[in-house]
Amino acid sequence: MAMMQFELVSPERKLASVEASEVQIPGAEGDFTAMPDHAPVITTLRPGYLTVVTASGTEEYFVTGGFAEVSGESTTVLAERAFAKADMTSELAAELVAEADAAHSAGGTDATAKLAADMAAGIAL
Repeated sequence: MAMMQFELVSPERKLASVEASEVQIPGAEGDFTAMPDHAPVITTLRPGYLTVVTASGTEEYFVTGGFAEVSGESTTVLAERAFAKADMTSELAAELVAEADAAHSAGGTDATAKLAADMAAGIAL
Protein backbone atom coordinates (compact mmCIF):
# COMPACT_ATOMS: atom_id res chain seq x y z
CA MET A 1 0.00 0.00 0.00
CA ALA A 2 1.38 3.40 -0.99
CA MET A 3 1.91 5.83 1.86
CA MET A 4 2.60 9.55 2.24
CA GLN A 5 3.82 11.66 5.13
CA PHE A 6 1.04 13.50 7.02
CA GLU A 7 1.58 16.40 9.42
CA LEU A 8 -1.09 18.21 11.46
CA VAL A 9 0.13 21.32 13.23
CA SER A 10 -1.69 24.00 15.23
CA PRO A 11 -0.11 27.06 16.87
CA GLU A 12 -0.11 25.22 20.21
CA ARG A 13 1.39 21.90 19.13
CA LYS A 14 2.01 19.22 16.54
CA LEU A 15 -0.93 16.82 16.75
CA ALA A 16 0.18 14.22 14.21
CA SER A 17 3.18 13.17 12.18
CA VAL A 18 2.45 9.79 10.59
CA GLU A 19 2.60 7.77 7.39
CA ALA A 20 -0.91 7.78 5.90
CA SER A 21 -2.59 6.08 2.96
CA GLU A 22 -5.28 8.80 2.76
CA VAL A 23 -6.39 12.01 4.43
CA GLN A 24 -9.98 13.25 4.16
CA ILE A 25 -9.90 17.05 4.33
CA PRO A 26 -12.75 19.52 5.00
CA GLY A 27 -11.79 22.03 2.31
CA ALA A 28 -13.47 25.42 2.13
CA GLU A 29 -14.59 24.64 -1.43
CA GLY A 30 -15.65 21.09 -0.54
CA ASP A 31 -14.33 17.95 1.10
CA PHE A 32 -11.68 15.92 -0.70
CA THR A 33 -9.38 12.98 -0.09
CA ALA A 34 -5.62 13.32 -0.51
CA MET A 35 -3.72 10.14 -1.35
CA PRO A 36 -0.15 9.35 -2.42
CA ASP A 37 0.61 10.84 -5.85
CA HIS A 38 -2.22 13.38 -5.48
CA ALA A 39 -1.86 16.46 -7.68
CA PRO A 40 -0.31 19.38 -5.79
CA VAL A 41 -2.89 21.69 -4.22
CA ILE A 42 -3.11 24.31 -1.49
CA THR A 43 -6.52 25.05 -0.01
CA THR A 44 -8.17 26.74 2.92
CA LEU A 45 -10.08 24.67 5.45
CA ARG A 46 -13.57 25.05 6.85
CA PRO A 47 -14.47 23.80 10.33
CA GLY A 48 -14.92 20.05 10.31
CA TYR A 49 -13.43 16.65 10.92
CA LEU A 50 -10.19 15.62 9.23
CA THR A 51 -9.78 11.84 8.92
CA VAL A 52 -6.38 10.18 8.61
CA VAL A 53 -6.06 6.54 7.52
CA THR A 54 -2.83 4.85 8.63
CA ALA A 55 -1.58 1.28 8.64
CA SER A 56 -2.69 0.98 12.27
CA GLY A 57 -6.20 2.43 11.82
CA THR A 58 -8.11 5.67 11.46
CA GLU A 59 -7.55 8.87 13.44
CA GLU A 60 -9.92 11.87 13.46
CA TYR A 61 -9.29 15.49 14.35
CA PHE A 62 -11.56 18.52 14.47
CA VAL A 63 -10.09 21.62 12.81
CA THR A 64 -11.57 25.11 13.06
CA GLY A 65 -9.93 26.37 9.86
CA GLY A 66 -6.50 26.87 8.39
CA PHE A 67 -4.68 25.60 5.30
CA ALA A 68 -3.80 22.27 3.72
CA GLU A 69 -0.91 21.68 1.34
CA VAL A 70 -0.97 18.44 -0.62
CA SER A 71 1.83 17.09 -2.81
CA GLY A 72 2.45 13.64 -4.17
CA GLU A 73 4.65 12.70 -1.22
CA SER A 74 3.04 14.52 1.69
CA THR A 75 0.05 16.35 3.12
CA THR A 76 0.51 19.12 5.66
CA VAL A 77 -2.35 20.77 7.53
CA LEU A 78 -1.73 24.05 9.34
CA ALA A 79 -4.82 24.42 11.52
CA GLU A 80 -5.99 27.54 13.32
CA ARG A 81 -7.06 25.21 16.13
CA ALA A 82 -7.19 21.42 16.13
CA PHE A 83 -8.37 18.78 18.57
CA ALA A 84 -8.34 15.00 18.55
CA LYS A 85 -11.93 13.79 18.17
CA ALA A 86 -11.58 11.94 21.47
CA ASP A 87 -10.90 15.31 23.17
CA MET A 88 -14.06 16.97 21.79
CA THR A 89 -16.48 17.40 24.66
CA SER A 90 -19.90 19.03 24.54
CA GLU A 91 -18.45 21.92 26.55
CA LEU A 92 -15.61 22.46 24.07
CA ALA A 93 -18.02 22.22 21.14
CA ALA A 94 -20.33 24.79 22.74
CA GLU A 95 -17.35 27.09 23.38
CA LEU A 96 -16.19 26.89 19.74
CA VAL A 97 -19.71 27.61 18.43
CA ALA A 98 -20.10 30.51 20.87
CA GLU A 99 -16.77 32.01 19.73
CA ALA A 100 -17.85 31.78 16.08
CA ASP A 101 -21.23 33.34 16.90
CA ALA A 102 -19.50 36.15 18.82
CA ALA A 103 -17.21 36.83 15.85
CA HIS A 104 -20.27 37.07 13.63
CA SER A 105 -22.05 39.36 16.06
CA ALA A 106 -19.00 41.62 16.26
CA GLY A 107 -18.24 41.62 12.53
CA GLY A 108 -21.59 40.87 10.94
CA THR A 109 -20.24 39.86 7.51
CA ASP A 110 -21.23 37.03 5.21
CA ALA A 111 -17.88 35.38 5.98
CA THR A 112 -18.47 35.39 9.73
CA ALA A 113 -22.03 34.10 9.24
CA LYS A 114 -20.67 31.23 7.15
CA LEU A 115 -17.98 30.51 9.75
CA ALA A 116 -20.59 30.31 12.52
CA ALA A 117 -22.81 28.03 10.44
CA ASP A 118 -19.86 25.84 9.38
CA MET A 119 -18.65 25.57 12.97
CA ALA A 120 -22.04 24.42 14.23
CA ALA A 121 -22.48 21.98 11.32
CA GLY A 122 -18.91 20.68 11.48
CA ILE A 123 -19.07 19.87 15.17
CA ALA A 124 -22.43 18.14 14.80
CA LEU A 125 -21.03 15.43 12.49
